[in-house]
Amino acid sequence: MTDPQKLRRLIDLPGISELETKALMKPAYQDYDARRQFPEIDECSIAIFGLTADQAEAFERPEGWDGIENRATAAQVTAFEAEGWDVTDNKRRPLRMFDHFNQQLWLAARGVAGTLPFHAEDNAPPAWATRMASEAARFRKR
Repeated sequence: MTDPQKLRRLIDLPGISELETKALMKPAYQDYDARRQFPEIDECSIAIFGLTADQAEAFERPEGWDGIENRATAAQVTAFEAEGWDVTDNKRRPLRMFDHFNQQLWLAARGVAGTLPFHAEDNAPPAWATRMASEAARFRKR
């Protein structure tokens, strides 16, 4: 399993957290047809991935595509973790808005269609390495 600290979180992408809050307050946001009623869902999708859920659904999949976006949510959560993505909330439950963004994320993460926002790599050394370096420096001073 991938280290949870290294996973990129869907909820951290711009606008997703706000939509999650709205879905908590108004569960109609979670419905399949909510994109027609709440245009901010498609606006968020376009801003992040460059395509809407409808466009992602209509996009022709390459030969050999495994249809992962149609599997059960629990299976997708596990598969996303293997791809380096956390699509759960802080309590490890799938996001309420997951079904509105899973197709776009699959297509973009696999480089088939759409884009992913820039994400700078964390080049900071692990905590143990930093502690070891400081211990070595203290040892050399003695």
